[in-house]
Amino acid sequence: MNLSVEQTSESPPSSVLVRVNPETGQGQTILKSNVPVPKIKARGLSAWFGAKQVLREIDLYIYPRSVTAIIGPSGCGKSTFIRCLNRLHEMVPGARLAGQVLLDDQDINAPQVDPVLLRRRVGMVFQKPNPFPTMSVRDNVLAGLRLCGKLKREQADEIVERALRQAALWDEVKDRLREPGAGLSGGQQQRLCIARTLAVEPEVVLMDEPCSALDPIATARIEALIHEIKHQYTIVIVTHNMQQAARVSERTAFFLMGELIEVGETSRLFTSPRDRRTEDYLTGKFG
Repeated sequence: MNLSVEQTSESPPSSVLVRVNPETGQGQTILKSNVPVPKIKARGLSAWFGAKQVLREIDLYIYPRSVTAIIGPSGCGKSTFIRCLNRLHEMVPGARLAGQVLLDDQDINAPQVDPVLLRRRVGMVFQKPNPFPTMSVRDNVLAGLRLCGKLKREQADEIVERALRQAALWDEVKDRLREPGAGLSGGQQQRLCIARTLAVEPEVVLMDEPCSALDPIATARIEALIHEIKHQYTIVIVTHNMQQAARVSERTAFFLMGELIEVGETSRLFTSPRDRRTEDYLTGKFG
């Protein structure tokens, strides 16, 4: 028989299986996990900009091949949190952090970890589309691979087509590959940036409000793209748009004033929040 057991919010849910030995009649209890092993584990993660603390002991698991949404009011630490997941936070003068971020159980802040190689595994799509303005569409896609020194010339055309198809952009730009990437529309530029990220074949894709500067049609295309690629990548998306979080994510984490207030399955958190502050935010009482 299966018996449920209580879990903390960031302990993987498990079930207890009791197996009876037919010869002795004795039962053996086996703890059996029914969810994937987390891809990323943040443990006691705190972050500062100078003397100002912006994250306070965050414990949060990110599961593979799914979408985790980070929601909360402005200034609550959402963007800082995901920047800690690929060591972009440390690039800000005066920034520091404490605690751990584990990627496949390896501490990403360990001295032997190369930040450049880490960012190839954990890519970032920023709030505003940022194609390199002097580069063509084709060269924008290949820029990350060139930076890492991993580009093989004979594979370039194949990589460009694959990444643009993954970003649902190929059909729109296949005849414009030599034109400047900055000449595309805003929504196309953002998908080009996503293609540039996917070209290096990351394991994790971080998205920091990728639709905030886009119109509803471009936003819908980005959301459709997220649904298409989530079976291949681990995705973390920061969004102010609660409807977007509900549409694209399997799990949602609510941040407030640098603290993780609540995390859980998106459908449960939006319909039956366990913390009053979560409910107040979702119902528009603040934020």
